Amino acid sequence: MTSSDPPAGGTEAEGERVRSPRSPEEVTSASPFTLPGFFAALADGRLLGAACEDCGTVLLPPRPACYACGSREVYVEEQPRAGEVVTYTAVHRPPPAFAEGAPYTVAIVELDSGARLTGRVDAPYEDVEIGAPVRLTVREPTEAELAVALDHEKAWPVHVFELP
Repeated sequence: MTSSDPPAGGTEAEGERVRSPRSPEEVTSASPFTLPGFFAALADGRLLGAACEDCGTVLLPPRPACYACGSREVYVEEQPRAGEVVTYTAVHRPPPAFAEGAPYTVAIVELDSGARLTGRVDAPYEDVEIGAPVRLTVREPTEAELAVALDHEKAWPVHVFELP
């Protein structure tokens, strides 16, 4: 790494770009290129994605290589929380732990940056439509969600889309 290269893999300092890790030694659990690092940032109120320098694809959650063109020139950037519904469905037969909340709505949302993220929509299926504006919110997991979470997932926040 030269003095002009951004830091790799680690946490993003205020106003500092973080490039994708180039070796296993550069990957830590705090790195935004790992799910623990991504969810830690989300718990702190920051939605992070990785933007590809070569093709412009935004990867969410961040990944160390672009899945569109294969480039390793990806950098962490904060993502907008606003977007619109691309597609959606109602879940009528969820896993037993979530049966009490059924039916619930799940959507793929394209954020204003172009990144796409799947998540629950805090609205009845009948109130959601393709193209509907939504905003990402973050909350603590419910008791039912904690009951089925893996140990390392229990500290992760839950993201939910809300209609305006």
